[in-house]
Amino acid sequence: MKKLSARRRHPLAAVVVLLLALAATGGLYAAFAPADKAQADETAQSLAIKEGQKLYTVGCASCHGTGGQGTSDGPSLVGVGSAAVDFQVGTGRMPAMQPGAQVPKKKNIYSQTEIDQLAAYVASLGAGPITPTEEQFDPAEADIANGGELFRTNCAQCHNFTGKGGALTEGKYAPALDGVSPKHLYEAMQTGPQNMPSFPDTVMPEQEKRDIIAYVKAVNSDDTPSPGGFGLGGLGPVSEGLFGWIFGLGSLIAVAVWVAAHTAKAKKS
Repeated sequence: MKKLSARRRHPLAAVVVLLLALAATGGLYAAFAPADKAQADETAQSLAIKEGQKLYTVGCASCHGTGGQGTSDGPSLVGVGSAAVDFQVGTGRMPAMQPGAQVPKKKNIYSQTEIDQLAAYVASLGAGPITPTEEQFDPAEADIANGGELFRTNCAQCHNFTGKGGALTEGKYAPALDGVSPKHLYEAMQTGPQNMPSFPDTVMPEQEKRDIIAYVKAVNSDDTPSPGGFGLGGLGPVSEGLFGWIFGLGSLIAVAVWVAAHTAKAKKS
């Protein structure tokens, strides 16, 4: 009897063995699964870079050089980052149709997948601003009032206080911002395309960028009332002054001529 009782297992022994087995399985998963995921991500990134290089060779290398080092026809792309590529190609500015004082926005010829591949290749040439996530540029919880203050301080000198754009020197201009997607607005602040200065996170944090995006979208919304009546393009004192001179002063002159003509007729009669 003593021999049989010595061989009898404790009632919790099976539970302990099961827990050890589960722990071992979890340990193996923790050891190998992240490595497999990281390897898969690295493989996908390598494929994106490879495909992006093919697209670059066809559409970009003639101006920017075979390795992105730049030529007399285009600047170096080393260090511009994926955000610059996503903005320039996503807005149709690149590839450029012809050289000029400024490359205009036009219809985009690449799919988003191709843009991502191009961006991956250019990003591999040197570290630079990274394409933002939706969480970074989503203006849903932004402060529109603060965005207005930031916009008037940093942007209105070129883009006008409502983002309608304006002329610069030597044929350059600040484009209108109405209709521009939040993502591209964020990337423009990140990268400083063409004549625009850049506003990295060290200068303008993500939250302030979102505030500016919220202001630009709100002030150009069809639901935003214009307390002054006619918006006149939102171009400020230039268009308002021109309107005053042409229509206001012109109306006064017309009234004065009419009064003078009728006064002369009255005296003759």
